[in-house]
Amino acid sequence: MTSTAALTTVAPILCVVDLQTSIEFYTAKLGFRVAFQYDDYAGLTRDGIQLHLAQFGEPSVCENTSCYIYVKNIDALYEEYRAQGVIHPNGALERKPWGVREFVVVGVDGNGIRFGEPQE
Repeated sequence: MTSTAALTTVAPILCVVDLQTSIEFYTAKLGFRVAFQYDDYAGLTRDGIQLHLAQFGEPSVCENTSCYIYVKNIDALYEEYRAQGVIHPNGALERKPWGVREFVVVGVDGNGIRFGEPQE
């Protein structure tokens, strides 16, 4: 009998310059909690979603890392993050041509995090 492999979940790894500063941002501003932390690496969770942070220490190494997180009830999440003042100036909640409503948060290291909810 042949067994078929199945992908079960994903954990984006975002580059950070200072791990502790980034952990504070993701926990205080975005509502994540620390699942684990080692010297220069941490895993954060919120609502079953995992983000991993890897400290590289050099800002130029961390340019252009990002991830996309699909959500339910994007309006509530947008208001939560808007109240925290973390919405990117050009990342307000809007409907996109590809069928989602999305907004963008940028972390302390410049990581872009897009949150989107498919529209029916």
